[in-house]
Order: sequence, then structure tokens, then C-alpha cells
Amino acid sequence: MAPFNILVNNAGNNIPEHFCDVRKKLRQGIQLNVKSAFFVAQAVAQGMVESDIKGSIIHISSQMGIVGGKKRTVYCASKHAMEGFSKSMALDLAENGIRVNTVCPTFVETELTRPFMAEKEFKDYVLSRIPLGHVGQTEDVADAVLFLASDMSKMVTGSTIKVDGGWTAI
Repeated sequence: MAPFNILVNNAGNNIPEHFCDVRKKLRQGIQLNVKSAFFVAQAVAQGMVESDIKGSIIHISSQMGIVGGKKRTVYCASKHAMEGFSKSMALDLAENGIRVNTVCPTFVETELTRPFMAEKEFKDYVLSRIPLGHVGQTEDVADAVLFLASDMSKMVTGSTIKVDGGWTAI
């Protein structure tokens, strides 16, 4: 794989399901949200190390990597795993000048979230948990990623930027 300077590792999916009903979706969630992210990051990091690139690896995690959520057992488990391996990666790769961080957004208005937000009860619940009173926009996440990809964050590694409107502060 050709060396990269920056990786924005943004694969992931959430299929809400009650803990007692989880079967096949456990494997699917871990495969995509943990294993895929892990091995993509590993391949990119190896290229950075071999090419002596002092790069930035940015994992898109979730506020659910910090807290728990109803019907989100698999998603929370996978994003908590991402938070953990990101911190360990940061320690392993620091000696090579490679920074590793995560961005943890709240619900962001996208094609994937529109069906959930169409349900009034769910939308009201989400908005009640966000002190700023609105869901995120893709630009909110992009701004955090831009910061972590830039030299403005040259002393930032092993960190999490929460773009959650205050959800995790409650």
C-alpha cells in the first residue's frame, strides 16, 4: 500500500437491537466497526513507519464509545473498543511521530440517521440529551478532523475530540 500522510478511518454502522436479541449482528458490528478499522489503520501505520512519515491517523468513533445507549450494545461495544485500540496505537506509534486520535460525534444529520430522526419519540429523546439543542452537521465533524489532520494538533495524540453538543457532559 502506498504511504499515506493522513488516514481518516470512517467505516462503521449501527443496527439498533435489544441486548437479549443480539445474535448475527454482533459479528457484523465487530467485523466492520472494530476489525476493519483496526486492520486498515495497521496497514496505513506500517506504510507511515516504513516511509518515515510523521502522519496522523484519525478514527471516527462515536459518543457511544464514551457512554452507553439503549438498543446499542453492539455499537457501543465496538466504539469502546475503537477508543481503546486508538489510545494503544498512539503509544506504540508516538516514537515514529505518528499521531492517533478519535473524533466522537453525536447524531449527525446524514442519510443514515434520517430514518431514526423521522421517529418523533426518538428525535425528542436525542434532542433532550444534547444541551446545545440540535443534532450535528457533517461540517462539525469535518472541522474536528481538519484540526487533527493539521499541524495545529502537532502535540495531540491518544486523545478524543467529542463533537456531541454536550451529550457526554450530562
